[in-house]
Amino acid sequence: MTDTKTLALTAAVAAAVSAYAAAPAQAQAQEKCYGVSLAGENDCAAGPGTTCAGTSTVDYQGNAWTLVEAGTCTELDLPDGRMGVTAAQLEEWGFNGINRDLPDDASLTEDVLNQYITPERLAELRS
Repeated sequence: MTDTKTLALTAAVAAAVSAYAAAPAQAQAQEKCYGVSLAGENDCAAGPGTTCAGTSTVDYQGNAWTLVEAGTCTELDLPDGRMGVTAAQLEEWGFNGINRDLPDDASLTEDVLNQYITPERLAELRS
């Protein structure tokens, strides 16, 4: 299982580096992508159970985000059918994260979890 995670992360990093190397000197547009961070590698302002950058505790934590090159979030190859989702998509659909791979944390109350999209609903909206 660790090999799968490592391979997925390596592929994502290689794609990002390739895209960066081929890009003009100006900065690449980026967007928040939820559900793609490995544990401890999220960017700042993740959801309950985290306090800031690098504090996610679960791989692919549904309420943690990472900045990715704009337009690549939904195309990232994640294990076990997981999907990334942009902050803009979540906002459009009225959600604050994905209800999967969440830490065991008392702040994740039923009210909070109701603000997260289920993986099943995410798949429906994508099809």
